Amino acid sequence: MIIWSLLVIHNSLTMSLNRILAFGAGRIPISLLLRQTQQLKMPVLEEIIAKNKRNQDIITSIASELKVMRGELLARKKQQLSQENALLRQQVEVAKQQLIALELSHGKKQIPLPNTRGLCTEAPNTPIVDSTVKSNQSAEDATSTEKKQSAPKEKKPKKEKPNTTTGNVNVASELPVDVGRLDMRVGKIIEVGRHPDADSLYLEKIDCGEAQPRTVVSGLVKFVPLEEMQNRLVVVLCNLKPAKMRGVTSEAMVMCASTPDKVEILSPPAGALPGDLVHCEGYTRQPDGQLNPKKKIFETCAPDLKTNDELVACYKGAALLVPGKGKIVSQTLKNVNVK
Repeated sequence: MIIWSLLVIHNSLTMSLNRILAFGAGRIPISLLLRQTQQLKMPVLEEIIAKNKRNQDIITSIASELKVMRGELLARKKQQLSQENALLRQQVEVAKQQLIALELSHGKKQIPLPNTRGLCTEAPNTPIVDSTVKSNQSAEDATSTEKKQSAPKEKKPKKEKPNTTTGNVNVASELPVDVGRLDMRVGKIIEVGRHPDADSLYLEKIDCGEAQPRTVVSGLVKFVPLEEMQNRLVVVLCNLKPAKMRGVTSEAMVMCASTPDKVEILSPPAGALPGDLVHCEGYTRQPDGQLNPKKKIFETCAPDLKTNDELVACYKGAALLVPGKGKIVSQTLKNVNVK
């Protein structure tokens, strides 16, 4: 920029000198004109250099300010991202705890992973076999097949197949008779009406978190108004043997706090969903597929199912609850039977 300015000044002075020489040749000495030209050039050149220096100082100042602003902006952005990451970690941890509670409520066993602090659901049924073990087994199998082919075949007596049904019954009979044998779940009444053949019975459709709702017949007409039954969350005993009541098969039983004069439907905790499993503190939940009426398991447990002073439904004083969500309660009835 300086060179271009000097060239412009030089050209303009040269043109002025040529005009002077053209109009007044011989009147002014050339040396005097050159001296005057140099005197004109110096102030202009110094002014241009000074302006250039000021401009350079302004550019340097702006650059340093931009650098500082950039550093502040990066620091602010870094702090914002750190706060967002911390919030996301908290949300992930909360979601993880909710997932674990949901799995526990549905009977999923939590097993710690090796070298980690997290939990996983049930381990696979098939054991992991090392490759060397597999190779040894395959070699042994090969040798055993060769021996079988070389040796003459001998007839072996037929082994009797074990009776699987009897085995299951024996396993069930070995379990302790307590509340753990009862399959109690949270259900939602999605449809209710009077029994067509009995004025004292309600006919309900209850969503228990299964593919199809269960048909349930309840003798609650005298105690609970129809409008309080619709869309209500209840606790349902699901592994009773289905029984016909006035021509309609009832597939479960609604659990209630009961006296001869008053009956209240037990209420699941806030946030409970249809299909949530009901546990009892201190008892392992291992319900039968279907209670055998001859064993009278429910009848044995029923006398110990009661509400306590705090309206909580209990078995032998241990609270019934939905893990991670809360306890099963009655509305007003204390220290009464649950049935």
